[in-house]
Parts: sequence; structure tokens; C-alpha cells
Amino acid sequence: MLETERLLLRTPGRDDHHLLRDLVADPDVCRFLGPRAADPVTDMFSRALRGGGSWFFYGYGTLMAFERSTGEFVGQLGVFHSMRGFGKGMDDVAEAGWIVAKPYWGRGYAAEAMAEVLRWIDTVHMLPRTCCMIERGNASSVKLAERLGYLRYDEHDLGDGVMVDLFERVRAQG
Repeated sequence: MLETERLLLRTPGRDDHHLLRDLVADPDVCRFLGPRAADPVTDMFSRALRGGGSWFFYGYGTLMAFERSTGEFVGQLGVFHSMRGFGKGMDDVAEAGWIVAKPYWGRGYAAEAMAEVLRWIDTVHMLPRTCCMIERGNASSVKLAERLGYLRYDEHDLGDGVMVDLFERVRAQG
């Protein structure tokens, strides 16, 4: 669906929950994904269904990222519609998010892909605002969010000792 210099980004398929399950099986990858699900298989299946539902109802959602040169799965990222249920500007809103497999950390793939996703969101969907939430301690994601134009506006306690900072990006008019 979208392409960058090094990545192919496509909408999720029916069996992609297997890729997501394997992606978050790495403890370093899932370290900042909030409270841990009791069953990662059903959690990733639900995540895949939510992503598909966002595409169906809103016309945008998460994308599966693959290296153009190798075809290897890099991660899941995009802008999806969420309902977090805790207010603070995070309910019924377009939310940006990215999860990248550890072998691809530090290569700039998340920045490259999210810049293209946000360009597409800004030109096709013209959403006035997107947000994201980043767990405390995830300095790499905070740096990326700021690079993409997100500014911190609040915080929230997810429970189980997990604090997240809330960020928003307002689309430039014109």
C-alpha cells in the first residue's frame, strides 16, 4: 500500500497475528507495551482484529512493514483509531504507534515508515490531530515522536506501575 526507500508497508492480512506474536515474543520488544497480557497469542489476535477494524471503519490503520531488499518482516506501525477509555484526549481518536523487531532497531526504519504514514494521513485523511502514548523509560520512542512533530501534553497511569506520557501532533493547515 505504501512504500519508502527501504520498506514496503501493507495492510494486515488474516494470518498476520502470527507475525505479531513472534514480534512481541522478544522481551526487549514488548518491554514498553504496557501491562502484559495473560495470553500473548489471543492478545496479538485481538490486536490484529482491532487493526483490521480501524481500516474497515476509518480507512486507515496499522501496517505491516517489510524490508524491500529481503522481504523480512520489520514490524507493525501506523495510525489507527483507538478508544483507550481513560479520556485525556485518547478516546475516539487517531493514534500513532510503532513496534519494530529488535534486529532492525537503530536503522531508522520506524522514522522512515512513520514519516510516510503521516504524510499519507495528512494528505488523504487530513486528520486535524493524532496522538500517541509512550511508556516511561522508552527514550527511543520519545525521540522519534518528537522528531515526527509530537509534543507531550499529559500523562496517565495504566496500572501495574505502568506510566505513559501522552503526545499529540496537530496537522499544519494549508
